[in-house]
Amino acid sequence: MSIEPLVHGEPKCIAHARLVSPALGEVGVRQGDRPLLAEQRKTTHWSRSRDMECSACTPRTPWELPFLAVPEEVAALRRVLKIHLRLWGLPELIESVQLCLSELVSNVITHVGPGTPSTLAVSMYGTHLRIEIHDPDSRALPTLIDAKGDAESGRGLALVAACSDRWGVQLLLDRKVTWVEFATGMNAPNGHGQNPSVSRAASVLGLYDVQQPASPAPSSRLATIMAETVVVAAIADLLHWLQAHGHDADQALDRAQRQFEAEAEQVANW
Repeated sequence: MSIEPLVHGEPKCIAHARLVSPALGEVGVRQGDRPLLAEQRKTTHWSRSRDMECSACTPRTPWELPFLAVPEEVAALRRVLKIHLRLWGLPELIESVQLCLSELVSNVITHVGPGTPSTLAVSMYGTHLRIEIHDPDSRALPTLIDAKGDAESGRGLALVAACSDRWGVQLLLDRKVTWVEFATGMNAPNGHGQNPSVSRAASVLGLYDVQQPASPAPSSRLATIMAETVVVAAIADLLHWLQAHGHDADQALDRAQRQFEAEAEQVANW
């Protein structure tokens, strides 16, 4: 069976095309001109990290939001994504994700039709953030074209390719899924990004001997308590160090709190 790519991308864009047969189900996928096996989601065994395997990191549960593809909905969808990306600790992706979301929804409005029932789905795919737009028309396929300098249209998917790490189209029996993925720089799906402050803290906390629970997968509450206990111990040790060297521990703690709040406010206003 010959499988041709549904989407062609620029070098940065890895465009996947998936074919679905009513009899065989998902039968193949192609990336560029190289045939691949059908995509399989496998559980990745992440290596043990110095920060207690990120067992207390932010849980990022997949979620979906149905909407009607009309211009008035785009701003609301952008706001919802912005809020969730901040909660997930990914503020650096907000601008690129919002831009791609706007382009994908506009593509549905233009090529499928205004008012089309659609769905926004957000999840982690490994360590990549994955944004999906579902619509019911599998015939109107998005295509990356070479828009000329004075062209009034055709730039949308080129922007998506430029702002993301990879994107593609998935054809199902009852709908089309256009997806975009963004690299996060995290060490695990529920880990944290490459924040220098967090990395330095992880190095310090790695010096503390953490008693691992008997259960291989501690509850989030237990993991949180364990993490907070270690962090409090580290802070107390630093205060003891300051006091032993003749410094005002309370004053240093106040300064650290003010610095943390100022840096957190900068991230919130990203």
